[in-house]
Amino acid sequence: MASKRPQQVRDKGNTEDSASVIANWVEDEQPRERLSRYGASEMSTAELLAICLVSGVPGEDAVQLGRRLLGEFGGIGGLLAAPLDRLRAAHGLGLAKAAQIKAIRELGVRDTESSLVKAQRFQDPSAVSEYLRKRMGTLPHEAFACLFLNAKNEQLGFEIMFHGSIDRTYVHAREVLRRGLEHNAAAIIICHNHPSGNAEPSQADITLTRSLSDLLAQVEIRLLDHIVVSAHSWGSLQLRGLL
Repeated sequence: MASKRPQQVRDKGNTEDSASVIANWVEDEQPRERLSRYGASEMSTAELLAICLVSGVPGEDAVQLGRRLLGEFGGIGGLLAAPLDRLRAAHGLGLAKAAQIKAIRELGVRDTESSLVKAQRFQDPSAVSEYLRKRMGTLPHEAFACLFLNAKNEQLGFEIMFHGSIDRTYVHAREVLRRGLEHNAAAIIICHNHPSGNAEPSQADITLTRSLSDLLAQVEIRLLDHIVVSAHSWGSLQLRGLL
């Protein structure tokens, strides 16, 4: 006689573990099944996050975990931008889940970068600024980066060259010049972030920009723009007529 299969526990109040396992839900209510039937655009942010997290924690299924994390971090933007250490400190997020969240963020940034590369839009200050905001805007310290471009404004490389403190970064102009020559760049876009959230360029930023522009011009490298970014905004010195 064939043995009977044990029945799945469907009583949500029976055990803590059964309440935290999405597999015990009615099939049509499971996030992956809903995505398959209705498409990702019909899913809530918490449901999409639950699919990426894969599982919940005792007493909290993946959707409940996702909903709580969205609340704690102020939405999906805050969650994706949070430093790895802060994610790992959140209840229910170990290294594996925190790493998954950071990977999702990085894939989104690389998708934006890929679109810029394919469309050759590095001459568009707005598009480049938005990409750099996603790349650097949420860093907890100031950093200075360069986009190296060829004569057709196609990307040769992107480098975060200098790291600083919460409110300043020391930029070595000769190093920028050296890396520009090593890339055989025809043009450069420079960028730095303001962790304070204010993307207004300072007088020091303007002075640095003009100094670098003069130095690079001596070796026929054009400085196309200096973009200041924060988590939610950006400022282009070119668009402001300051370059």
